[in-house]
Amino acid sequence: MHILWDLFATFFKIGAFTFGGGQAMIPIIQHEVCNKKKWVPEEEIIDVLVLAQSAPGVIAVNSATLIGYRLMGIRGALAATLGVVLPSFIIILLLANVIIMYSDTEIMTKLFTGIRAMVVALISVAVYRLGKASLNDLPKLSIAIIVLVLALILDINPIWFIISGGIIGIILYKRKNNKESMEKEEGQ
Repeated sequence: MHILWDLFATFFKIGAFTFGGGQAMIPIIQHEVCNKKKWVPEEEIIDVLVLAQSAPGVIAVNSATLIGYRLMGIRGALAATLGVVLPSFIIILLLANVIIMYSDTEIMTKLFTGIRAMVVALISVAVYRLGKASLNDLPKLSIAIIVLVLALILDINPIWFIISGGIIGIILYKRKNNKESMEKEEGQ
């Protein structure tokens, strides 16, 4: 029962203190889940985030659900998901009218300008950390650079990049594994 409460409280904190949506939550999720709680090894958080990004829905909710499920099954998934969703729900209920009434004021405009800049910085940190941990060989780095260039130049739905990256990864790494197997057999 303690771990369920810990899952709920951790993801509640993540949900309550992260502005800018799921992408901005990535460095906080990584810090809390890998460094602080040690629930998921640093190398494996990338797999969780890739899976969460590939599934329909918000990356923060999907990540919370996957991590909760990994630790405590369905009860863990529910605890973590409720934890990450409740703060936004509560805040929106409490602040919706105030934000709507004052959204055109100078102070709100300046407030959201600062928050947007902070969100861009947090997403940049997440990209750097994830890239450092996952782009550790030439094929992975090549795929990332090609997709980055294509995404900047072309107006293609990100789903196609995800599907293409998966297919290219299967082909490249199957070929690499076959080559390593053949070299191993020749060495014996």
